[in-house]
Amino acid sequence: MGMDTNRVLDTIAGLQPQLNLALGDLAYQAGREQEFCDMVTEKLGADFPYELVTGNHESDGHDGDIANFIKCLPNRLPGLQGDYGTQWYVDFPEQNPVVRIVMVSPGIAFHDGNTLDYSKDSKRWRWTAEALDGAASKKIPWTVVGMHPPCLSIGKYDCVAGTDLTDLLVDKKVDLVLTGHNHSYQRTHQLGINSACDRLVPGAFREECITDADQTMKRGAGTVFATVGLGGVGLHDVKEDDSEIRYFAAWSGKNRNAAFGTLEVKATPDRLVARFVPAEGYTFEDSFTIGK
Repeated sequence: MGMDTNRVLDTIAGLQPQLNLALGDLAYQAGREQEFCDMVTEKLGADFPYELVTGNHESDGHDGDIANFIKCLPNRLPGLQGDYGTQWYVDFPEQNPVVRIVMVSPGIAFHDGNTLDYSKDSKRWRWTAEALDGAASKKIPWTVVGMHPPCLSIGKYDCVAGTDLTDLLVDKKVDLVLTGHNHSYQRTHQLGINSACDRLVPGAFREECITDADQTMKRGAGTVFATVGLGGVGLHDVKEDDSEIRYFAAWSGKNRNAAFGTLEVKATPDRLVARFVPAEGYTFEDSFTIGK
């Protein structure tokens, strides 16, 4: 909750978004939940939809408690379904929605030591599949999935989210998957399953799984994964010798293009446009578009 965090919140405020997705790991210290919430509401407004999903630092209470965070930063979006803070989805805007946001919590241990099960055909895996199928049946143009841990990574962590859930998201052609956990920015090319690529294999690279490698991509051709972990706490290095790096189009970390900032995403029925916006004092940028 230092200077860079406040700069990132100032950057978000300057963009005047309709909502913000917070991807977990918030205060990093037990007992400071209200202080964190007050910082957010002072910058963004008391009624601003600062929408939460838990990270590993507050899921089990050792660096804060997600239950306390959701009390002082409650859901502000109408029509939300599920367990806010852990596993939920919402269509936005409520009338004539252009995006379904699905937030899940794979690979994270909670108070009882239980790590939520998102393995294939598990209850939570099926819930996610049904949430994505529901968006398709309602003909909502875009699906965005948010969660704390990534799978594909050129950072500190490996596939914490699990391959079963990752395969599901790619198979369902989710447009954009947003993650945190790594204190860096990592954005892939558009990736998809096809006759030459039956699945993504963490720790390996298969060129056939890249469906589009430029900044302008086609809806339905695959999935873009973006880790946006530049919210204000100390940065991690990116591993430029990682075998997965050829999946990635852009990255920023402690050892390369260091920056703090946020990913701005604009969605219309025909286009989803995203750009990384650096906080004051930083220069790293990235952008991409997915269209009809």
